[in-house]
Amino acid sequence: MENNIKYLQYPTTRDVVFVFGAGASHPDGVPLQRHILPMILNDDEIAGSDIGKIVIQFIKDNFAFDSATNDYPHLESLFLFLDHFIQQNESLSKTYTNSVLHKIKEHLIILIHFIVNKETSTINSTYHKFWEAVEKYNSNISIITLNYDTLLEQAFEFMYERVGYIDYSFHLMNYNKSDDLKHFNFWLNPRQPIQTHSESNPVPFKLIKLHGSLNWKYCNCCNQTLLTPWDREVDLNKGKFTWYSKKSETSYEYVCPIDGTDFETLILTPSFAKNINQQVISQLISEAGREIRAAKKIVFIGYSFSNADVHVRALFKKHLQPETEVVVLNPRLTKSLELKYQSIAKNLEFVSSSFEDFVDNNELLELIF
Repeated sequence: MENNIKYLQYPTTRDVVFVFGAGASHPDGVPLQRHILPMILNDDEIAGSDIGKIVIQFIKDNFAFDSATNDYPHLESLFLFLDHFIQQNESLSKTYTNSVLHKIKEHLIILIHFIVNKETSTINSTYHKFWEAVEKYNSNISIITLNYDTLLEQAFEFMYERVGYIDYSFHLMNYNKSDDLKHFNFWLNPRQPIQTHSESNPVPFKLIKLHGSLNWKYCNCCNQTLLTPWDREVDLNKGKFTWYSKKSETSYEYVCPIDGTDFETLILTPSFAKNINQQVISQLISEAGREIRAAKKIVFIGYSFSNADVHVRALFKKHLQPETEVVVLNPRLTKSLELKYQSIAKNLEFVSSSFEDFVDNNELLELIF
């Protein structure tokens, strides 16, 4: 079996661009946004941790909620409250100074990271069936997702190398060939020539994660991102990323292999004040714009156009072409949801279907792909 060096290329147009919202990952365990804060407040592991105690006390001091009736503040409200003081460079009180509020926001992001990772630690079936459909019907697709979870990547494993490679659409620290990064060079850059088997014909798949990802670790010193596909754990006492060595049966803290700086999460919070100017997110928004313009068809799955996602609405309003077909898959098609989509597109088709029903419906799969 011979090996060949091949340069993977994208067609000039994309047959289908899929846009995944929370409703796509929810069937496989990812909590919806409205569930995250109650889970944080009622998780025993979080309640017993150092950063958990700080965040929970802050919420109790500044927000009223009733666990008995399941009445909790919205997560957006919590971040908006924090962002108000942070952006105004003001303190809330002598206890909650501006610097403390910065730390509480960082701790809250880590707790979201912890909850989403905790609920998605197993291999899922829905995304696996989706990738099977991609292989069967049409591989000229790309994906824009608003989800932090790594279910798509986990489900892709059976297609890796044989069918194609995931392209996160920005430069990863893993691509550097220095000695400092020799343990992380395993992730191939699909935009560079790749060694393939003679009988295989792999293609690249753009996976554009507009709100970041649990497996991205960002260094704000060298401004680079490390991909750690299987390591998504955090230490809830120290608020730091960790990895577990089976050989020594010990957990170690992740730090940037280039300059030793502690890594930060790279996920955008569900807030009206998202930092879309962060350099990685800014690159991904530009990349998504190019994909939208190149798309013949765009399929939204489980996405409700949250009011906090004004940047997403702006993205499609700017780049969506009049002739592009837009399909919306959602099991709960309300009038308000339809109006949100009608505000960005005229060539629309609404399909009342959940993601899990969609991947089991061969007739619908063939029609969509």
